[in-house]
Amino acid sequence: MLWLDQTVPLGVQHLLGLFTWGLLLWLAMRETPVVRAQIAIVVAFATVIEYTFSPLLEVYVYRFENVPAYVPPGHGLVYLAALAISRSTWLQRNARVAVTATVVLGGAFAVWGLSPLAPRPDALGAFWFACLLGFLIWGRSRLLYVGAFLVVTALEILGTHWGIWTWQANDPTGLVTIGNPPSGAAGGYGWFDLAAVLGAATLLRWVRRLRQAAVSRPARTAKVDSWSRPLVLTAEAPPSGLEPVTDVTVPPASATIGRNAAMSHGLSSGSAAMSTAPSATST
Repeated sequence: MLWLDQTVPLGVQHLLGLFTWGLLLWLAMRETPVVRAQIAIVVAFATVIEYTFSPLLEVYVYRFENVPAYVPPGHGLVYLAALAISRSTWLQRNARVAVTATVVLGGAFAVWGLSPLAPRPDALGAFWFACLLGFLIWGRSRLLYVGAFLVVTALEILGTHWGIWTWQANDPTGLVTIGNPPSGAAGGYGWFDLAAVLGAATLLRWVRRLRQAAVSRPARTAKVDSWSRPLVLTAEAPPSGLEPVTDVTVPPASATIGRNAAMSHGLSSGSAAMSTAPSATST
């Protein structure tokens, strides 16, 4: 992306961004949920930092004075690259050597940035190298920071050499000198890695709770709706425009089966007195 972005117009830069997003999503699908959460944190954190320190504060400025579309997903790829390096068999077997080499090379770069040999003084690079030392000493994923040191240092050297971005000589206060690139840039990037390692579990818990709430919400709504209105019994209106069925005209059975069956009728001669009304009817 950096090599292509040397000469392409802004529209092509947007296309590079789409390709980078696609590549990041494809690689993320091959990882575990924890790693995907870490990638999401890195991209979100780095995007906020990019827009704050580049267009707003102009600590460093890109070629089009914007944040290229491939940069936010590019931070996710940088994290995956550092993670892949930390997983390598050689690095796992030689962790002590790798950490020692990172300290020596990073320290030499930081000292050179403060020396008269550097094109301009680099106090920010020395501070970020001190951050990198802290991550290597107290961090839970030391090899991840080793991988970040290799990837970020290479990208910073290439990006500034090709003119994709340029660091200002001083910070906005004018007190802190900055190299182009800062010697300890990997230490600044290490804060992204730290946020990813510490925040992934919390992010996964939030996502799990949101999913559970989304699944249980329809059942709760149905239960509440079933009691939200009183149960009212209403009579159904008779159908209109229909002819009565022929059975309606048939006399009652008591009038057709004979005299004995109609003894309760008062008009029949010889019949008994009519039955008294039931007490329930009187009540």
